[in-house]
Amino acid sequence: MKKIMMSFIMLLATVTLFAQTDPIIGKWENPSGEGRVEIYKKGDKFFGKLYWLKFPNNESGQPKKDVKNPDKALQSRAVQGLEILTNFTKDGNTYEDGKIYDPKTGKTYSCKMTLKGDKLDIRGYVGVSLLGRTETWKRIN
Repeated sequence: MKKIMMSFIMLLATVTLFAQTDPIIGKWENPSGEGRVEIYKKGDKFFGKLYWLKFPNNESGQPKKDVKNPDKALQSRAVQGLEILTNFTKDGNTYEDGKIYDPKTGKTYSCKMTLKGDKLDIRGYVGVSLLGRTETWKRIN
């Protein structure tokens, strides 16, 4: 009986250890409440998809398109569902070396994210991190 219980406890501990996910993974809302992004992991990198928009349709009632994108071939794709965070690597509570795409302007910026509990500081910048802007996103349960 002791061997069975010990085996069960070891199995449970192993499953729990492997089931843990990275704390950044989940759903986040921007400060204005206009958009929500789901952050997920592909391989050893982190990505984020714009899964919800407060106003997903344009004035004609059609889904908003990525009309500001400098690549004409991408201007017909829907904004909702866009992968706007790409290729982040983890370094402690910081996720760096990634890019963030702003569909409102069609611009892509270097980006660094810092996790602080249920808050996520998103810093988009050009060149060096000092030349940028930070937004704080909140976790959505």
